Amino acid sequence: MRRSAHRLLIALGWLVLILPVPGLVAQNADAGSVAHADPAHVHMAGSDGMQFDAGGLVMNANESVLPRDCPELSGDYQFSVRVGRNYADAYPGTVFGMSQHEYRVPPCSRVTVTLINEDEVRHQWMLHGLPLYLYPQGMFHLEAAGGQSRTGTFIVPSEDRTYLVHCDMTQHMEKGMKGQLVVGSGSGDLWSVPGVSRQFRQSRQVTVLSVSLVVSMAAMSFLVLAFLGKRNP
Repeated sequence: MRRSAHRLLIALGWLVLILPVPGLVAQNADAGSVAHADPAHVHMAGSDGMQFDAGGLVMNANESVLPRDCPELSGDYQFSVRVGRNYADAYPGTVFGMSQHEYRVPPCSRVTVTLINEDEVRHQWMLHGLPLYLYPQGMFHLEAAGGQSRTGTFIVPSEDRTYLVHCDMTQHMEKGMKGQLVVGSGSGDLWSVPGVSRQFRQSRQVTVLSVSLVVSMAAMSFLVLAFLGKRNP
């Protein structure tokens, strides 16, 4: 009799462990539905705003979720950006180029960009520095294979800031595919943006030459004074 009762207690214990508790299951289900219904959570998880096929890629698109510091949209802005070797001709020393290297919008704008690739190689239009809570890695990303185009949308915060735009394919930025998105009054020009700011290498070379010239003149003056001192003891 004792053995039977003991076995019954053990069986009941296993049932308690195995069978789900209705209240707990309902609570977990509600929590899951709330998380998936929260647009910010969806973007943080990276499970939305993604389109990908052999012709290209759109990553972290956002058409409806406002940044925390934006009470409302200030307006919609569209840019069609053509990229390829043909757009490098105006800037000596570059290989690739964009039809537009600078983009200006007010704070809290919704921006739609169409990337049109006129080359045979892949190109990208990448934007960095966006809020991490809304855009994974703070990035918006368009990529198009040769002869293809891709369109995506994002919403900028209220801060006056200058954002980096570039192609992240190997050496493409260094060869001319660099730009900037200026929100509001911006935060200053980025260096080496074709048609906008001076090249970093040129600026550095000028600085090095200036320093070298000053050092050379100082050395020459020292030698002249030393020579004159010897002649007139």
